[in-house]
Amino acid sequence: MSPRELVVLGTASQVPTKQRGHNGYLLRWGEEGVLFDPGEGTQRQMTLAGVSVTDITRIAVTHFHGDHCLGLPGIVQRINLDRVPHPVDVYYPASGQEYFDRLCNATAFHRTVDLRPHPIAAAGPLDAPGAPFTLAAAPLSHPVEAFGYRITEPDSRRMLPERLRALGLRGPAVGELQRSGSVERDGRTITLAEVSAPRPGQSVAFVMDTRRCPGIHELASGVDLLVIEATFLESEADLAEEHGHLTAGQAARIAAEAGVRTLVLTHFSQRYKTLDAHLAEAEKYFSGEIAIATDLDRIPLPHRR
Repeated sequence: MSPRELVVLGTASQVPTKQRGHNGYLLRWGEEGVLFDPGEGTQRQMTLAGVSVTDITRIAVTHFHGDHCLGLPGIVQRINLDRVPHPVDVYYPASGQEYFDRLCNATAFHRTVDLRPHPIAAAGPLDAPGAPFTLAAAPLSHPVEAFGYRITEPDSRRMLPERLRALGLRGPAVGELQRSGSVERDGRTITLAEVSAPRPGQSVAFVMDTRRCPGIHELASGVDLLVIEATFLESEADLAEEHGHLTAGQAARIAAEAGVRTLVLTHFSQRYKTLDAHLAEAEKYFSGEIAIATDLDRIPLPHRR
């Protein structure tokens, strides 16, 4: 199985810099690859990161500002050029349908792939056909309509080999036990709970351009990995509020309040040449693991709880 990891393709906000490309984040989750907010240059960044468009099974756009979606035409045309052998589901705010249509039809190309649109009109669960997780959206607070996303794996159970051996269970009997929850053995009923332990599902939240709002907490509550914008430092908090963004300190406080395990800060203003101050500011409020995202980083999901 492929590793569960976040491949960072770009970390700039409105204006890319020599060090930071426009947004782009590929969440690799087994056979799934969810591409969040493909900004300008995403196709090339994927090449540099060593990931293929055939890895993409879903695309999730938070909103239709250019730094979060101008790479969509290239990605759409590339998945068709490479004849990706599976459908690709695309999620985006329904109010931006006009922009979505324009981006997906920006130039002439030969269509070979089933691109399945899922416009989002309200908060709640989203249709994610074939996914091993649930996908949900919640509204954010930005000058244009924006949604954040949450991926949640259902809880399951982990089989305990020593218990199976002690009770003489193997092969087809184990399969029957997993399917039905119990199995008969030597005149007694053995339940799944006797030979397994809870296996908590993993979760990831993706929050881009927004002020503080209830939707962030809904998405981030208890997640293993929170990917969140930190456009400004607290010295520019008024500017962040005016333009619908967060500071590194605000993002860190949100993560602490929500019980997040690993915090990934990204979407940095071009005014900051280095990001040491973002890390220092975040560390004031969040004691868990913090990653200051850098282009082409690979950030693994933390181990299960």
